[in-house]
Amino acid sequence: MRTTALFLAGTAALLLAACGSETSGEFTTEDGQNAEYTIDKNTGETSMTIKGEDGEATLRSGADVPVILPEGFNLFPGSKVVTNTVVKQPDGQGTMITFEADAPADKVIAHYREQAKAAGFDIQLEMNTNGTLMVGGERKGDGSSMSVTATGSDPTTGQIIIGTQTGG
Repeated sequence: MRTTALFLAGTAALLLAACGSETSGEFTTEDGQNAEYTIDKNTGETSMTIKGEDGEATLRSGADVPVILPEGFNLFPGSKVVTNTVVKQPDGQGTMITFEADAPADKVIAHYREQAKAAGFDIQLEMNTNGTLMVGGERKGDGSSMSVTATGSDPTTGQIIIGTQTGG
């Protein structure tokens, strides 16, 4: 199974909700996997499950989805979570958090760079493009990856993506 397929399916479900369509349903993916989704009209939270040959994958996305980051990582102090998307698959988990912080983008990036290094990540990318800062890397041995972007404004907006793999 691919995380990308689940994210795309989740996006489709979010678009359905925005159009006022059904708040739950079932469909078959292009790969022939069975999928179910639900959308909470009150909170906007979307949940999805896809069942295939490799097992079951789930997606949960919304502003109130509990934030559980891998060991060694925490949100930038005082951050407000805009949305949190968690994808769980038989071979690992992906987390994508969009947030706002009342601090300059360089301080936000420094926070996550330090955490990544302490957690054993090899920083392989640092970039500054038109005021958007980015840092990213991998942890040797287990295939985990992370990237963080932050754009300075009032407030600074950011996104952290961390993917972890399970053995097998």
